[in-house]
Amino acid sequence: MNPVRFVMGVLASIVLSTAIGAQDWKPVTVELLKSEKTGFGGLCGLVVDHKTGELWANLSDRGMFYSSDQGQTWKRVSENQPKGRTESPGCWMIDPTSKTRRMVAPLVYGSPISVSSDAAVTWTMLDGKSAHVDWCAVDWTDSEMKFILTLKHEADGLLLASGDGGRSFTEVGKGYGAGWVFDHQTAVVSQAKTKQQPNPHLMRTTDGGKTFQSCGEYSPVGVNSAQALPKWHDGALYWLVEGGLIVSRDKGASWNRIGEVKNALYGPIFGKTASHLFVLTKFGPVESSDGGKTWSPPIAPPNEMKGIGGLTWLEYDAAHDIVYLMKMGSELYQLKR
Repeated sequence: MNPVRFVMGVLASIVLSTAIGAQDWKPVTVELLKSEKTGFGGLCGLVVDHKTGELWANLSDRGMFYSSDQGQTWKRVSENQPKGRTESPGCWMIDPTSKTRRMVAPLVYGSPISVSSDAAVTWTMLDGKSAHVDWCAVDWTDSEMKFILTLKHEADGLLLASGDGGRSFTEVGKGYGAGWVFDHQTAVVSQAKTKQQPNPHLMRTTDGGKTFQSCGEYSPVGVNSAQALPKWHDGALYWLVEGGLIVSRDKGASWNRIGEVKNALYGPIFGKTASHLFVLTKFGPVESSDGGKTWSPPIAPPNEMKGIGGLTWLEYDAAHDIVYLMKMGSELYQLKR
C-alpha cells in the first residue's frame, strides 16, 4: 500500500468525522425500534410535512408511525397498514403541492402500491400487479390520480402504466429508471444506463404513456432502478443528473442546468423557498441558499450510520429548521440547527 495515500485517507476520514454537525446528530427512533419487531430492513422510509414538521416513519412489515413533536414520541397511525418496505429514497410521498394530505406508498416484498387520503390513517391498495415496485409517480392534480407510472423491482427496469387510477396496469417496456407524472397525459421517465444504452435520455409522454419521445440527453445519478427520483417544488421539476442539477418549468418539454453538485446521490430537498435546498452527497448533506448555484461543505453524517449508501434518505423540517437523515436499517437521526 502506498504510505502517502494511506495517510491522506486517514486524514480525510478525520476531517469528515469532525466536519459540520458530525457530533450533533441525535437518534429519535431508539425506543420505537426497540418496541417493534420489524421485518428485514427495519426503519425503511420517512415522510416530513414541510409546512408543519410532522413526521411519519415506515417500519418494515409493521407499518407507519407518526410523530407531532419532532420525533420525541411516536404512535402507530392505525392498525390497517400496508406491509413491506418503502425502499427507494423519496418513493413514499405526501402531496408535494401541499394542497391535500394524500400519500402514496410503493412497496417491495409486500403490499401493492397503497394510497391514503388522510395522511396514512387509512389505505387503499391498487391492483396486485403493482406489488414489488421501486417507485410510483401519480397525477397529483387529479383527485382520482388516474394516470400512474411505476417501476417493477429487480425486473430490468420494467415500467408499468395505469390510466384508471391503479385498477389495472399495462407494461410499457424495460430499460427505464425513474420518473414523474405532471398531469393526466404528461409525464417524463429516464432511461437506464446500460451497455446497450450507454447514452440514456429523459423520455416524455403527452398521451398518457402510449408513446415516448426524448426531451434531453441526461442520466440521473444512481444506477438504473436506483436512480435518484425527481423532486417537485412550486411548479417546477428538479432532477439530479450526472454533472449537476437540472430543472424544467414546462412539464419536461425543456430543461435548464442550474449548477454542479459533486458526489450527489439524492435530492434536492427544499426549505421554505426554492432558493433554499439540500442535496445528499456520499459525504453527507450539502446546502444551498442561492437555488443550487453554490453549495456548503458537506454536513458529516452520524458516525453510527457507518457511511451513506444508495438507500439513504434525507429530509428537512423547514418549520423547525431540522435536518433528518436515515438509511435502511439505521436509526432516524435529526440535526437541530
